[in-house]
Amino acid sequence: MAESVKYRKVYVGVELSVSPQGDVRPRTIIFEDGNKYQIDRLRQKCRAHATKVGGTGIRYTVIICNKETYLYEDDGRWFVEAKDIGG
Repeated sequence: MAESVKYRKVYVGVELSVSPQGDVRPRTIIFEDGNKYQIDRLRQKCRAHATKVGGTGIRYTVIICNKETYLYEDDGRWFVEAKDIGG
């Protein structure tokens, strides 16, 4: 029987750029342990619900190392839905 994967909300640092028109574009995700992940591409930006961990905000669909993932911005705080490997 396959175990269900659990997720947790992890707040992260984000390096971003802002255009003169005010368009925000995340460039790098930085975890508390210092690991940095360069965002290769921004695929979509929309208001959405974080279905795995709860909460809402602006959901950025990003490509990192050829994998699609979500990055959320909620009132100036950024988070991801991380797999809970602690069990």
